[in-house]
Amino acid sequence: MTSLASYLWPRRHASLIRQFASREVHSRYRQSWLGAAWAVLTPLLMLAVYTLVFRHVFGVRWGTTNEGDLAFAVRLYAGLAVFQFFAECVGRAPRLVLDQPHLVKKVRFPLEVLPWSTTLAAAVHLVIALVLLVVLSLWDAGRVPVTLVALPLVWLPLLPLTVGLGWWLSALGTYVRDVGQVIALVLSLLMFLSPIFYPVEAVPAALRRWLFLNPLAPIITQTRQVLLEGVWPAWTPLALNLLVCLAIAAAGAAFFRAVRSGFPDVV
Repeated sequence: MTSLASYLWPRRHASLIRQFASREVHSRYRQSWLGAAWAVLTPLLMLAVYTLVFRHVFGVRWGTTNEGDLAFAVRLYAGLAVFQFFAECVGRAPRLVLDQPHLVKKVRFPLEVLPWSTTLAAAVHLVIALVLLVVLSLWDAGRVPVTLVALPLVWLPLLPLTVGLGWWLSALGTYVRDVGQVIALVLSLLMFLSPIFYPVEAVPAALRRWLFLNPLAPIITQTRQVLLEGVWPAWTPLALNLLVCLAIAAAGAAFFRAVRSGFPDVV
């Protein structure tokens, strides 16, 4: 059996992961007229709609009365970019094994790389979102704070979190087909339980600590801090969040490894 360490550090299968991720990205835009341009147009169109609805219909504010539409949109998109990366990885996870029956039958194929390839493919869109965020920030404020260099550390917990949940959900989804429907519902709820459309300060103090049980909450909040406010991340909460996400990944890898032998019988 493959060692647990090889799940968490799949250096031996790095080329295979890149191949699967590249195939996934290219297949998404193959034979479309605009091709990869949709990776830029889609988030910009969504951002325009969200800004119209939440700023001009619901009247959401971020605490500054003179904030323009573009500044509001950048704050909104900073949260959306993180959530969309998470939702893309987790939303596909329950069917990762089910959609690859030809690979399940191959005894020697490392099925554990599937969540890695999905996460890497989603990371391409996250990088595009980062470029858009930087461009929009420069357009709005004329500068980007030096604290931007800490953003990779802020986003680091997303890697073990999404890969770990990928192992959990792909294994469960292979045996229980309802997992996909449950995850779709959970993601819809989580979108509004994460500080995407509102600042954390808008949540009542009594409920604020419960909000941070959501591992996306500190990542979204610190993304805005380092990208827009020039504030360095709080290192202790960041380290704790990383440890929790690593624990999720380790437990997910152990669970996937324990139940994978039964996949050929149910796929």
